[in-house]
Amino acid sequence: MAEGRLPHIVLFSGGTACRTTNLALLSGPARLTRIVPAWDSGGSSKTIRESLGVLAVGDIRQALMTMAHGEGQVGDVVKVCNARMTSGTEDDARAEFALYAEGRHPLLERMEPGLRGAILNYLRTFRAAIGADFDFRNGSIGNFILTGAHLAHNSDINTAIFVFRKLCDITGHVWPSTAADGVELSAVLNDGTRIEGQHRMTALDDTASGIGIRDIALSGRNGAPVPANEAVLESLESADAIVFGPGSFFTSVLPHLLVEGIVPAIARNVHARRIFIGNMLQCRETRGLDVARMLEIAAALWRRQEGADARPFTHVLANHQLLPFEKTVGPFAYLGNGALEDVGARLGIERVIGDFEDPWQRGQHDGRAVADALNSLLPS
Repeated sequence: MAEGRLPHIVLFSGGTACRTTNLALLSGPARLTRIVPAWDSGGSSKTIRESLGVLAVGDIRQALMTMAHGEGQVGDVVKVCNARMTSGTEDDARAEFALYAEGRHPLLERMEPGLRGAILNYLRTFRAAIGADFDFRNGSIGNFILTGAHLAHNSDINTAIFVFRKLCDITGHVWPSTAADGVELSAVLNDGTRIEGQHRMTALDDTASGIGIRDIALSGRNGAPVPANEAVLESLESADAIVFGPGSFFTSVLPHLLVEGIVPAIARNVHARRIFIGNMLQCRETRGLDVARMLEIAAALWRRQEGADARPFTHVLANHQLLPFEKTVGPFAYLGNGALEDVGARLGIERVIGDFEDPWQRGQHDGRAVADALNSLLPS
């Protein structure tokens, strides 16, 4: 690492699971780039995707808001971008949106004219594109602004993110792993059943969850390959640490390896640490799995990609296994480590075992503990 240069950490994740780690990393001596999925097919993002056929922006906006929080940006622009519409009637939600789009919301009325004008332009662009029948209920104003910016800038998501960051005065970078729209994630269960869509994979019923996921696939429009975002490839070139997780393994973490160009770009950076962070709990996607098995699945997927070498990770962060029996938090058990010593040795992955659970929130990561461990692994 060049003298005087801040280390660069690139974090592959979803929108929420790594929030505490993101915030803790921002308080340390490092530059942070978040890489998020572009295949979100649920919630407000689903409604916008289906109506406009554009890239899903929900995870992007969520990560940008986490960056804003970590950087201490709590001004009116961030408050607007973090706002969500009422879940009441459609008419109430439409009226609330009009308060923003017409500049009558108190937060917009007191803004500097240039900022207000830019936000109104993007909201009006969104409203014109979305049509009169769009259901605004429970929608994110930040999603509407970011989608409007995407449309206003010739469907260039990187430019839209750039202007959104400038509006919110955010320093950290957030990029989707692909800039292509229409990307779909699917899975095949161990009994051969096919599950279409990220939102269905995260909501597997008890029967499907018990069967388990055998494989995943990522496809663009008409089955086309999914190309990597050039901004992501540039970030990977300068990374000192490339981190996967925490987050939903099959929908938020693993699919990034299926984006064309991601694995070769990681493999070319022989300087960077490649670190996998084990989740704290099992979930509907990973019931019955353990950290060791996840590493084996990731390694097998890694080796299927063009330009891969045989070593997907250099390190794995896993929580201490304190009890000799299964313990649950709510409906899910703690994620065990399994045969981590044997698998780590076979794959050439160094184990870092620590107390990574938040002492105040059972089943959640202690962001500070994880960030400290990551910083300790940075190359000198």
